[in-house]
Amino acid sequence: MVSFEDFKKFEIKTAKILEANDHPNADKLLVLKVDVGQTQKQIVAGIKGHYTNEELIGKTIVIIDNIEAAVIRGEESNGMILVTKDDETLALLTPDKPVNNGSKIS
Repeated sequence: MVSFEDFKKFEIKTAKILEANDHPNADKLLVLKVDVGQTQKQIVAGIKGHYTNEELIGKTIVIIDNIEAAVIRGEESNGMILVTKDDETLALLTPDKPVNNGSKIS
């Protein structure tokens, strides 16, 4: 179990996908450029094959904004996108109404 105090440490926000490109060194990864309101950042995500690069551009998604940066197959990732997945389907978490980029999830 995670304490409520630990959960509060996560900065969960909305972000708009500006660019989506194939990862140069991995078959299932995409390199996303996202707008988080005050800043833009790069996030590497294992969603290739579930969405085309073109259909991702302009989508508002939900990310963990303050997760420690990681280098994934040579590309820096500065956040984590949130998805839901079952046996067959992977789906991005998205707000059901328009919101500003960088809006906090609470």
